[in-house]
Parts: sequence; structure tokens; C-alpha cells
Amino acid sequence: MGAGASGTPEGRIGAVRVALWLIAAVLAVRQAAVVLRTPKGERLIDWETWVGPNGVLHVNGSLYDADKFTGTPFAGLVLKPFARVAEDALGWAWTFGTLGLVVVLGLVAARALPQPVSRRTSLLAAPLAISLLMLSLPVRNTLHLGQTSIIPVLLVLLGCFAVRGERASGILIGLAAALQPTVLLFAPLLWFTGRKKAALSTGATFAAATAVAWAAMPHDSWTYWIHHLAGAGLGANPDANANQSLHGALLRLGLQGPLEIGLFLGLGAGVAFLGLRRAVRYARDGQLLLAVALTGCVAIAVSPTSWQHQLLWLLLAVVGRVGKRASDRYVWPIAVVLVMTLPSKMMLPNMSVLEPLRDNVVLLAALASALIVPFLSRTAPEYQRPIPTSYADPVPARWKWVPLFPFWRRVLTRPNLLLELLLIRVGYSAYQQTRLAATGGTISGGRERAETHGEQIHSIEQFLHIDIEHWFNQLTARTPWMESFFNFYYTSFHFVVPLSVLAILYLRRPAQYRWARSALGFATLLALIGFWGYPLAPPRLMEDLNFIDTIHGVQDFSQPDYGTLTKLTNQYAAMPSLHFGWSLWCGLTIAILAPKWWMKALGLLHPFFTVCAIVGTGNHWILDAVGGAAVVGAGFGLTYLLQGPRVKHVLKVGTGLKPAMAGLPAEPPGAPDDPSDKPKDVLSKDAPGKDVLREPEDVLSTPEDVLGTPEDGLSTPKDAKGDRTPS
Repeated sequence: MGAGASGTPEGRIGAVRVALWLIAAVLAVRQAAVVLRTPKGERLIDWETWVGPNGVLHVNGSLYDADKFTGTPFAGLVLKPFARVAEDALGWAWTFGTLGLVVVLGLVAARALPQPVSRRTSLLAAPLAISLLMLSLPVRNTLHLGQTSIIPVLLVLLGCFAVRGERASGILIGLAAALQPTVLLFAPLLWFTGRKKAALSTGATFAAATAVAWAAMPHDSWTYWIHHLAGAGLGANPDANANQSLHGALLRLGLQGPLEIGLFLGLGAGVAFLGLRRAVRYARDGQLLLAVALTGCVAIAVSPTSWQHQLLWLLLAVVGRVGKRASDRYVWPIAVVLVMTLPSKMMLPNMSVLEPLRDNVVLLAALASALIVPFLSRTAPEYQRPIPTSYADPVPARWKWVPLFPFWRRVLTRPNLLLELLLIRVGYSAYQQTRLAATGGTISGGRERAETHGEQIHSIEQFLHIDIEHWFNQLTARTPWMESFFNFYYTSFHFVVPLSVLAILYLRRPAQYRWARSALGFATLLALIGFWGYPLAPPRLMEDLNFIDTIHGVQDFSQPDYGTLTKLTNQYAAMPSLHFGWSLWCGLTIAILAPKWWMKALGLLHPFFTVCAIVGTGNHWILDAVGGAAVVGAGFGLTYLLQGPRVKHVLKVGTGLKPAMAGLPAEPPGAPDDPSDKPKDVLSKDAPGKDVLREPEDVLSTPEDVLGTPEDGLSTPKDAKGDRTPS
């Protein structure tokens, strides 16, 4: 490429492609290093139990006597030759061989994307697919345990998309079924999509491979196929959370015996019928990769055991397109990627009422994919051209001496609720883990350092003559109504008020929701830096200062009670105080956006009562609150710098006036149009002549603003002139 080529669309695509391939290579090297640097007794655990010196393949008895081997007899027959290979050489070869299979799997999946695809997608799909596979829990689990579950998935994809001839296709899928029997569900998919020879070849190959294994190991074959009904109940803990099948879910719910078996068979038959019917429909629509993914999700559900390393089928379902709006198009892929890369405890709160959902989150996602998610047909107009997102025009800086860095385009439509909830939950989980990691991953870690910092803060406050915490804490403790009120306020409103403000803004003021959410997110991220770098003991945990813990009572400092709000996080994450910071964000947001003066006043009372509560109960220093105010101010400031000022659009509906922007007078009717200044506001249905407030939004997590919509390419942002907002 010549000079300046990097500024062209092709140059930018090439740069992104190189970056993605580098990321994929780094992830592959990291995964290999993690496995090979793990001590021998802790890596390739399942592989060691099979082919190691004391593995089940060396035992003269049945493969299934020790509850360690759960594969088919054919899988045991295939693995037996590896038992003679040197252990060290086998570990290296298996690790790098598995990585190679993952790369091939990503390449095949990328080539199988439903057509038509843009040039950008075709160039970036392969490294992106390989990167997602490397990050996924099934691949990481496979590399750590030394499992073989990637092989059936790869054989199916090769049979469906790579080899020529239906007979060869059926042979590969039949071998996959011999390793994992529920892969036989792909035979009906092949049959009803016109590939009858491939379906027959699949069945014949499966029967032949099973017969060979039966002839070589008749006792093991009887145990697997007859005694355990195709492997049902094999393994030490079939009701473990790792078993994400319908059978495992029913066992976790406490069902056993004939009732559980009958319910499993009935539900499995229903899921198989409905799921395969949907898969056939999408295959006939030209989305064969999606059909393969849906069939694999059905296999996850109906298999007697679906361990974590067998769940790659769900990740392939990201190719399905869901949502008619461009802003909704990335919700499904992001949800699938989060489910497949993060532990379930990060997806849902650790609450007993949510345990059935959290313990079966992958199964629920697979069932939703196979039965419920409304993937678009290729014949739908929105498949290639979704309804575009409306953006506000850039605006000048309010103060000339403050530079602006317009990093985000400001969206005028409401964000997708499911995506917001997912990101809020995952973001809060990451926030909790960061607080814990700041002191070595334990609740009471870093106590000595935190108490030293507490003494420093106390000394600074004494020097500044603002050390009123002890006086106010004693006053609260000896005044019953103050103690009751502040205890209640501290324990009740920390999460409720911010979530309520966000909910009201989302429903009533979507333009301001993004702006307020961005400021809150920045403030929380900045606070994490303080938690990490400066763990601080609150006054109630300073043993020599005689503070009274009004909420938890007198402390035994050898085993202190850290309270409900901090039992899962680090109680020394006190500087800055997000208890006060979040309340200040609520107060400022209400004061700025509320239409009535009394609403503004009530909003500002919340941070006032909060600072009184955190000091009166002995949970924070005054300087903690100062730190909380600082990060909130910085959050609003970063939002301003990255998106510009919060500009008001006032429309005179019915008067023909153009919107007044940035303090400029509204233009009269007939004024010449400037295409770059054309407003993107949605006209109000209010009475003519009524002032309607229109305030543009910022963007923090809208995927299409980074990746573009399918028709955009990677060149320049789409001109908002053609945007429209759905009614």
C-alpha cells in the first residue's frame, strides 16, 4: 500500500485484521503457557485419569468401574494407543494439537457464515472467531482438563461445510456421533434439508464404529449402552453444576427415580422436535451454520451429561441476527459471549432465589437459542439493512479553554434494556472482584496496611480541624432516633436510589440516561483506582480510637463483623467513599434534570443524609466523602470532555422554527438548510406551539458505534441525515 493507504477503508480494515490476528496469537500462546506451566498433577487432569500410569485405560477391568471415564466405548478404543506414549511428550503434543484444532474450528466457522457478508466481515471473521474460541470457557476447560470435546464439533463442521460429497460428510458426522452419541441429531437435519445420502452415511458410520467397539470391548459397551442407557448417570456427580443438560438440571432440582427419568424423556423429546424443526427452517433459509448451532444446542439439552467442555455449540449461535434496529443487533452476540466466557456467578447475583437460574444459565441460553430467540430470516428487509440509529450533531465547547475530544457519537434513542442489565451486572461483578483483589482476594486482607492509612487520614483531619467523626459518632450512638434513622438510611438506600434514578431516566428521559450512566460509570472506575492503591480502614475498625459501630455493635477485632453490605467485598475499600459518591451523583442528576425546584431540593437532601449516615455510623471518614465527591466530579468532567456539553434542543412544534442549539436563536421558516446541521430529533406529538425539550445523548456501550452497521463498512460514520427513529 502506498502512502496514506492506512487512512482508506481498505487500510483501516487491514490494520484491524492484523490487530485481531495478533490478539488471537497472544491468546493462543497464553493458553498454552497456562497449561504447560501448571504442575503436572494439576494439568490435563482428565487426560491423566485416562492414559496416565494409573489411568483407566491401563486397568484390566471395565472403563466405567472408577467413575472417571464418561466417554463412549469407541472413544476409549481410540484413546488406548495413546496410553503407550511418554507422558511429557503427550502433554506437549496434546496441548498444541488442541490449539491447532481450535484454530481450524475458527477458520471453518468463519468460512461458513451465512451469505451475503461484507468484505469487512469476511476479512475479520476468522481472527475474531479464533479469539472468541480461545476466551470461551469450554476451550479453556478442554485445555486444562485434556478433554476431547472439540473433536466432535470440528468433525461436524468439516462434514457440513468443508468436505465434498455427501458420503464423506456423513462419515465425518458419524464418527463424531460415535464419540458423542447426541450428534446423531444431525442426521434428521441432513435428511430434511435434502442431504439424504449424508444422513444415511452418518447412521451407517455410527453403527459400524459402535459395532467395532462392541466387538473389542463387549462388557464396557454393555455397561455404557444398556446399563447406563447411553451414558446416563456416568461420572461421580451427574447433578453437579458443570452438567448443563436437562437431566442435570432436574437432578439439581431434587427430582430422582422414575419421575425424573420420565420428565427428562418427555422434555427431551419436545426440545428435540421443536429445536430440529427450527434448525431445518433456518437451514432452508440459507443459514446452515445457524442451523448447525441450533441442533448442537438441542444436543446440549437432551444429552444425559453435557459437561462444560462440551458446550461449544452455543458459541456458534452468535451468527444469528436478532433485532430489527441496528442498536439491538449486538445484544444476542454479546449475551452469548458473556455466558460462554464468564462464570455464572458473574451473570446473576448470589441470591438464593436466583440459584436455579444461575446454576443452569448455559442450559437456559441453549434452550433459548434452540426454541425461543427470534432469529431474522434472510428474506427479512432488516436482515441486511436494520433500522439505523439516530445521532445528534456535534456541538461546540461551552468554554473555549476546555478542549473537547468527541470520542462518542451521541445517540438519540433508548438503549436496549437487556444489554444494559447485562453490562450493569457484569460491570458490578468486576467492581466487586477488583475490590477484593486490592487486598489479595480476601475480605480481611491487608488489615495492617489499611489501619496505617486510617491513622494517616485521622492525622490529616486533625491538622485541618475537620476530625468531627468521633463526636458525631458518639452523638448518634447516644441519641436513639438518630441511631435508628442513620442505621436504616445507611443499609437501605445505597443501591436502591441510584438504580431508581437510572430506571426513571431510562423510561422517561432516555436522552439523559446515557449521559448520567456514563458519568456514574467513570466515577466508579476512578474509585476502583483508589481502592486498589489506598486500602483504608473505616473508623469503626480502628481499634484504638473508640468508635462505636452502631449497626453491628461492639466489635471483636480478632473476628470483626463486616456487615451485610461488605461480607462479599473488601471492607477496606473506603477511599473514596462510593456510598457518598453515588448519592452525590443521584443528587446532582436530580438537581440538573428535575423540572420542579422542590424535586431538586429533595434530590440534594439524599447526599446530605448519606454523609451524615456514613459518619454517624462510623463507616467513613470525612475525607472519604471528599474523595467520593472528587471522583463524581471527575466522572461528569470526563463525560463532558469525551462527548461535549449537554446541549438542549428546543423545538417550537407547529411554528416552523428550527431547533435552537447552543444558545443560538431559532431560525425562521424558509431559512436555507445546511445538511450538516439538519436535526435528528423526533417530533413531539404535543400541542402546537408547546416547547419540547430535546437533549442529545452520549454513547458508552453501543456496539454499532464502534463496529458500524452491516452496510456501513469501516470507512466513515454514517451520515445522520438518513437516520430515523422508530415509533
